[in-house]
Amino acid sequence: MASVILPQLERFGPERCEALDLAAAREYVRELATGHYENFTVVSKLLPANLREHFAAVYAFCRWADDLGDEAAPGDPRNPRKSLELLAWWRRELDDCYAGRPRHPVFVALRPTIEKFDVPSKPFGDLISAFEQDQRVQRYQTWEQAMDYCTRSADPVGRLVLYLCGYRDAERQRYSDRTCTALQLTNFWQDVRRDIIERDRIYVPADILAKHGATHEDMVCAVRDAGCVMRGAALPPRRNPRSAIRNALRECCDRTWPLFDEGRKLWPMVRPEVRLSIRLFSRGGQRVLRLVEKQGYDTLNHRPKLSKTGKLWLMAGAMVNRWFAKGSTE
Repeated sequence: MASVILPQLERFGPERCEALDLAAAREYVRELATGHYENFTVVSKLLPANLREHFAAVYAFCRWADDLGDEAAPGDPRNPRKSLELLAWWRRELDDCYAGRPRHPVFVALRPTIEKFDVPSKPFGDLISAFEQDQRVQRYQTWEQAMDYCTRSADPVGRLVLYLCGYRDAERQRYSDRTCTALQLTNFWQDVRRDIIERDRIYVPADILAKHGATHEDMVCAVRDAGCVMRGAALPPRRNPRSAIRNALRECCDRTWPLFDEGRKLWPMVRPEVRLSIRLFSRGGQRVLRLVEKQGYDTLNHRPKLSKTGKLWLMAGAMVNRWFAKGSTE
């Protein structure tokens, strides 16, 4: 997906940032959230109306940070200097926001949300840290390293959602972390091919690959498959690198399912109208993970994704649950 953020750097970038008042800034983040990203549009229909502008502001922060990290140097993933410079600028804008001096329209819109819900800066800073790590780390050696990355790339999003919904306790945060980590890991296993081709990144841990007789180099060769001598040729004849990679991905998926299961414990601990959105995200992630399984864990060649029909079924299920939730409180 082409970035809609990068073309706006001339208008809202480090060198020049057009000033917007609060009303205009809120309109800007609302258009950014609902005008280009289908997932937010779908979920926002299930959110309480009084929270939508706050979610839009948080979403806009994440969208800008993500694009600055992943899209600033397209086609040149081994030269991350520009991305790191822009992320450092984004961190300074965050610091100015918390100091009461928001300048960028995203932070002008975000400042009232931070004040209203007393949101700490750590989740935002952690997200920036994860995007900075993406510029420095292209390969993950252990499962623990991949999980640590998730604590900053995914878990902060769930915690921000909880803050906006009025929940601050450690127990809810722990279950939210499990769901967010599971969603992030599912995205890794789904996007193996795209991450290699577009970003030269591999999140499948080397230790799990080695256990099944494969390497990161095997994965790159299997995806690019042009003028590449497979290291797997040196393996015993019974070993097939592609088969070994699929077995490694099977183990990764098997390790992901229990995180979704534990995250479900959060559902009865939040208000029904909030629970629906959380459930929708979780169900969607589980459906994608199931699709990875159904295609034999072969995401080197094909990226599984929910069909429009599948998305409609998820939406319909959420709306039915919403109706029952309303009925149970009347």
